[in-house]
Amino acid sequence: MLNGELLRVAWRAVSAHKLRSFLTLLGVIIGVMTVIAVVSVIQGLNNYVATKLFTLSPDVYTIERFGIITSRDEFLEALKRRRIQKSDFEAFQRLSKTAVMVGARSGTTRSVRSGSKRLSDVQISGVTANIAELSNLDIDLGRFFTEPENERRAFVAVIGTEVRDELFPRVDPVGRTILIDGIPFRVIGLLVKQGSAFGQSQDNIVYVPREALAKAWGARRNMSIYVKAKGGVEGIPASMDEARAIFRALRKTAPSAPDPVSFVTAEAIQVVWRSISAGAFALLAFISSISLVVGAIVIANIMLVSVVERTKEIGIRLAIGARKRDIRRQFLLEAGLLALGGGAVGVLFGWIISSLINAFTPLPTLVTPGLISMGLLLATLTGLLAGVFPAVKASRLPPIEALRYE
Repeated sequence: MLNGELLRVAWRAVSAHKLRSFLTLLGVIIGVMTVIAVVSVIQGLNNYVATKLFTLSPDVYTIERFGIITSRDEFLEALKRRRIQKSDFEAFQRLSKTAVMVGARSGTTRSVRSGSKRLSDVQISGVTANIAELSNLDIDLGRFFTEPENERRAFVAVIGTEVRDELFPRVDPVGRTILIDGIPFRVIGLLVKQGSAFGQSQDNIVYVPREALAKAWGARRNMSIYVKAKGGVEGIPASMDEARAIFRALRKTAPSAPDPVSFVTAEAIQVVWRSISAGAFALLAFISSISLVVGAIVIANIMLVSVVERTKEIGIRLAIGARKRDIRRQFLLEAGLLALGGGAVGVLFGWIISSLINAFTPLPTLVTPGLISMGLLLATLTGLLAGVFPAVKASRLPPIEALRYE
């Protein structure tokens, strides 16, 4: 039988029982829909982590007291370390031979007010002027502060969009004054909107000169040191080895003792996130696969029912010269068409759910053509595998017995 005729026969068989076909495909629809929604969230989060959540340049690393904590033991060990303070920052600047740029960052949480409008729990980040470059901070309006402004402890500020929206709606904030815990700071810049990550706003922030933060709220505050390595990404390992040696000397750390600081790179953050997201994806994919397995079982059962209902038709076709492989191909094609239709509906519903997640929750999502193709392919393979046994059974019916079937 020609492929075109096989397709027409298969389509007529599927469309003859529309309700039964739809109910048959519910498992496939739910499975594919879940896969699309879950993978779109994982892809969206991966993209967000890579592009926004952690904004270090690839050739920049940070020296931290805590760093990346993945276990209780690591946390307890980090608690034993001394704070990184201004004297450490200045000593590292003086001693390092592999750093082409060194910046510092410390922070606190304060209330911010302008007139009668007030914001609580705003992140106040005290930084050196070069943090704008080291952290890839983009300015929408105005400018970032300069190092001379940092050194003379100028009370100037660069604010996030959430602070602007709450305190200066529909007006240019540059040149206006905000009160951080009652201390006046002049706004000189507005950051580009960053959005939210895991429910945490990235725009509820105010950057001020690090020396101004120390003057206003105390200098004995832990800081992170940002280092741009000589030689780019390839120079990071050598630079971190040098930084490790410098801090072990500064802390007078015993040779057998663990390092007194931790190091964080953009790659390390993404590696940790990928391991977390891979585990989450595996779990959710397993849950989604249960729906696909149920869908495959239902398709196989319905195709077996179809074989019984069409026994006489199969006998007639075999009697007039149809080959067994034609019968097998027809039933496989019917199972594949059923599953492909379910896959298309599942992809559509998955895309809708993904869009709703993106619109109404802080979770970013990303639906790509590759993800859509994967959903359709997964559904089709499910149908074809489910159709193998019914197709083989149909092709093995003895023609004479099939013709006698009532």
